[in-house]
Amino acid sequence: MQDIIKINPNDNVAVALRPIAKGTQIDVAGKTVTTIEDIPQGHKFAIMPVKKGDSVIKYGFRIGIAQADVAEGGWIHTHNLKTGLGELLEYTYNPTGVDVEKSDEEAYFDGYMRENGKVGVRNEVWIIPTVGCVNSIARAIEATARQNKPEGVDEVVAFPHPYGCSQTTEDQENTRTVLADLINHPNAGAVLVLGLGCENSRIEVLKNYIGEYNPDRVKFLQVQDVEDEQEEAAKLMEELMAYAANFKREKVNAKELIIGMKCGGSDGLSGITANPTVGRFSDMLVAKGGTTILTEVPEMFGAETILMDRCASKELFDKTVCLINDFKNYFIKNGQEIYENPSPGNKDGGITTLEDKSLGCTQKSGSALVRGVLAYGEKVETKGLNLLSAPGNDLVASTALAASGAQIVLFTTGRGTPFASPVPTVKISTNSKLAGKKGNWIDFNCGRLVEDANMEDVSKELFDFVLAVASGKKVKAEEAGFHDLAIFKQGVTL
Repeated sequence: MQDIIKINPNDNVAVALRPIAKGTQIDVAGKTVTTIEDIPQGHKFAIMPVKKGDSVIKYGFRIGIAQADVAEGGWIHTHNLKTGLGELLEYTYNPTGVDVEKSDEEAYFDGYMRENGKVGVRNEVWIIPTVGCVNSIARAIEATARQNKPEGVDEVVAFPHPYGCSQTTEDQENTRTVLADLINHPNAGAVLVLGLGCENSRIEVLKNYIGEYNPDRVKFLQVQDVEDEQEEAAKLMEELMAYAANFKREKVNAKELIIGMKCGGSDGLSGITANPTVGRFSDMLVAKGGTTILTEVPEMFGAETILMDRCASKELFDKTVCLINDFKNYFIKNGQEIYENPSPGNKDGGITTLEDKSLGCTQKSGSALVRGVLAYGEKVETKGLNLLSAPGNDLVASTALAASGAQIVLFTTGRGTPFASPVPTVKISTNSKLAGKKGNWIDFNCGRLVEDANMEDVSKELFDFVLAVASGKKVKAEEAGFHDLAIFKQGVTL
């Protein structure tokens, strides 16, 4: 097992891959460094003297400004390092990216071909409330339908949420757009749209967002219009489940996969193990003609120019600049500092500044050129690597990935989390301790990379694991029966 890693030749810090005691002599790229403090796993230490005001370099980029002199071998963290981020910046397009080489080797999974040409990796029947007032009814319908679920239907899932009424402008648009996106999602073989009748986003309004639909696949129930909503719902659910049960898995080229990428509860190993592995996965899928989506814009701050320089065109660069600055303006408008991050859990795990977090976070993007930049709720249309506007919040961002078309979300974590999203959410641990402790949460362990495994093998294992999930293998959150939905709340509640 490695003790430390110097990520980039230009770095003036190294990262402890295991706890290192004070007074330990360590070989750092041929130089002997003696730690002068205890260094926790995932945390940084100086490999040369760092003066107050100097840049601290990790991943080859500045992650902050030293707030005090740090001697060689000294621990660098929140007590002596602060962000160097400003607010709005001017950016210049400097295209330096080279796209991944296309692969002649095809890969396949067993998926569900839908009538509109889209492909699902699950054949579920979803209950989508138009408004939070009918959440309890949706859950009751779900419970009854599950007792009568026919063979061929993977699951019946209700997605309660608190929105759909008392919302204004963009906030209400978010709700309508995301609900319509989910109604049209290919992982749902059939959908019951459940409305109340007096809400702002009532069924007749939502239909304008849904667009064309197959009445055998999508049915509507407005509960104020019927005497017994449970009785009416039971009839509709029987029809919907019978329709969905007609779909069978069939061999599908992996180029039809759309995979969302997100991290949360990160630690100092996230940018060393799990995130680069997901980046390798992304490159592998893009090379085979598939699609990946990277989100959580506030966790691009400080690393955004890396993505901007990989934009395939000036138009995409301009969209990426707007992606970043729109979120910064959102923070400023609400009186928040744009760098109010990382979280307490991130800091415990060794991440000190937002730049530190962002440079690790963007490792998930791999090396492919950026081929699309999506607004919140916008459906992905371009194959390859896409960037999506959404906040860092785990549930909101993962729901946004599903709404944009992701059939599966890859979620890397160093701290662990049990949450789910509307689609299978693969939890990938950054360290083996977490994988061993929370085996009921973690699906895939990248902590092996600092023990006895190599990146090429682990990346291929992850690719095969995703194909297995796409072919029906349940992730831990699905086994636990977890399905979550969270919509981005931005506006006034009336």
